[in-house]
Amino acid sequence: MLARPLNVDLHCHSTISDGVLAPAEVAARAKKNGVDVWALTDHDEIRGIPEARAAATALGMRYITGVEISVTWAGRTVHIVGLNFDETYPELVRGLEATRSGRERRARDMAAELAKAGIEGAYEGALKYVGNPDLISRSHFARYLVEIGECADINEVFKRFLADGRPGFVPHRWATLAEAVGWITRAGGVAVIAHPGRYEFSSVAFDALFREFKALGGLGIEVVTGSHTVDQYSEYSKIANRYGFLSSRGSDFHGPHDSVVDLGQLPALAPSLKPVWDTWA
Repeated sequence: MLARPLNVDLHCHSTISDGVLAPAEVAARAKKNGVDVWALTDHDEIRGIPEARAAATALGMRYITGVEISVTWAGRTVHIVGLNFDETYPELVRGLEATRSGRERRARDMAAELAKAGIEGAYEGALKYVGNPDLISRSHFARYLVEIGECADINEVFKRFLADGRPGFVPHRWATLAEAVGWITRAGGVAVIAHPGRYEFSSVAFDALFREFKALGGLGIEVVTGSHTVDQYSEYSKIANRYGFLSSRGSDFHGPHDSVVDLGQLPALAPSLKPVWDTWA
């Protein structure tokens, strides 16, 4: 009898960034859903790692260190997931601190833009969902706009107010691609482009991104993710093979009512792909 494939989820979030469950609660949900290998990848933040690791270990689930770093590339925001690194590496710690700085100023600017669109008190409303202004993000504003009935759900908030070019969008200068990949790799980890199907780049720009990322030491892309459509699973399987990338899988879970896919509920990677976790065997 063939052994079942590992159920691996290497992209999700907790209350340390913009998720709704504490790290230990995310671990418990992952275990309940049959996850064997799990990484918590909060945005630009690694403070949840000790709690996540302890919870995963107690549950008998293999834990992989993770983070999702915000990067500005070609004037757009791209996310780079770091996996299996030393979270105490000083350059990484300092880099993430620098990346987080400026979130509060951006949030206040977003609130001012939303006020122009007739939505008052958005900064205070968003802050209720995070507590720490250094970690405030668009997701926290989205939850507030759903709370007050301005939009039916978070997807509608982003489409109407928070996506690039919409009334509440404010750009932010994040880390560079070279910085993010460098912090991860020098900390002993693997850099992975998160949910590439979400980025609205031309084929020429995508090719430039993939080639630059690989030249900098990036090794993988997310292929099967809660942020991709079923058709994109196939599309990015082909791209992974074309560029020689390792492939990753992750739900991008934020909360029971905030996510398209629950932890551990994605289909397996195609057999033609080389999983990123094979490098840790």
